[in-house]
Amino acid sequence: MKKILITGGNGFIGSHVVDLLIEKGYEVTIFDRFKHKPHREDVGFYLGDIKDKDAVFEAVSKHDGVINLAGILGTAETVNDPYPSVEVNIIGALNVYEACRRFNKKAVQITVGNWFMNNSYAITKNAAERFALMYNKEHGTKIAVVRGLNAYGPRQKPKPVRKLIPNLVIPALLNKPIIIYGDGEQIMDMIYVRDVAEVLIRALIMDHGIYDRVFEAGSGDDTTVNYIAELVLKLSGSKSEIKHVPMRAGEPERAVVKGDPRTLEPLGYSKKDLTPLEEGLKQTIAWYKEHLDEFLPWE
Repeated sequence: MKKILITGGNGFIGSHVVDLLIEKGYEVTIFDRFKHKPHREDVGFYLGDIKDKDAVFEAVSKHDGVINLAGILGTAETVNDPYPSVEVNIIGALNVYEACRRFNKKAVQITVGNWFMNNSYAITKNAAERFALMYNKEHGTKIAVVRGLNAYGPRQKPKPVRKLIPNLVIPALLNKPIIIYGDGEQIMDMIYVRDVAEVLIRALIMDHGIYDRVFEAGSGDDTTVNYIAELVLKLSGSKSEIKHVPMRAGEPERAVVKGDPRTLEPLGYSKKDLTPLEEGLKQTIAWYKEHLDEFLPWE
């Protein structure tokens, strides 16, 4: 395997997957519907929409494997209009699966740790997960499924989809109020983005034979949002106040979202290989501090 296609490669996780693949000596092409300039020069680019079956087939046919990171994200952001999530997260994934079936290519499909939640994002990504397992069983495809838990790290944007860490770190660095939904006792298994990228790549390139169940890219730790917020305040030396507000639509109170790192053992990866939360947050805070001007003004 030499040439790898990354759908959604311009996104947060995608950019780190691209970096790591190139470090490992692979030729990488980003497949994306927006003609954004990639974050680095030594990467190919294919302008196309994951919903366009012909474009997906053409791109997949020219590569040795594909990691499908294209998706419509968001919990509260997607509940009022589920159609885009269905079109991209399910139909788009099926286009990738059909291309892999047609051209006998290996693939990785990223899904979510909060698969049980009743919001458009979780529902559609869980459907994509189950379709992948169905294709593997019924059609003999090799589509590895990786549940990426709560990835965080450099380059993650605070909006339009509201992710936890940038919305803790940026206001903390500015000594502005930090907003937490609910009582903050919900459990979020945080995984450093570089670790997610490593798992995704191993799931594609290794001859692991695991296509009837999922890999869970998470630590399994019972970290609450309150704990994470207090750790960010400590590491950043912030004087921010924490404000609790009602839960958002599509998210239950005190949900438990965590992975089982034992599922990563066939990839030669285990909990001890994951970046500890405090170390990952130090690196992440340092990146946001360096790039703080890019996120101003902060409301």
